[in-house]
Amino acid sequence: MLTPKYPPTDTAPTPTPTVSTAPATTSPAPVAPVPAPNRPVVQLTPGSTLALVGGGTAVVLIVGTVLVSMLLAVAVTGVSVAICAVVLRSLLNDSRKGR
Repeated sequence: MLTPKYPPTDTAPTPTPTVSTAPATTSPAPVAPVPAPNRPVVQLTPGSTLALVGGGTAVVLIVGTVLVSMLLAVAVTGVSVAICAVVLRSLLNDSRKGR
């Protein structure tokens, strides 16, 4: 029941190596140049460059705003916890002195 189940072995025929019997030449054969792949070339126009710069600036400003607001939230929370601790300490000291 808990024995592993292995997939069946590959039944494809193994390729047989072939030996080439080409005559040996004294000079190497010329090598044809490799054609460049057919992919589109990105051309930056002044308008697209301006759009990229504007988009990058917007992303940096938004991320900076989010990070600064998170830092501000942590700072405000820390200050409020510190004020609560001072008030509680004051109340506890007053109650111990019997006031």
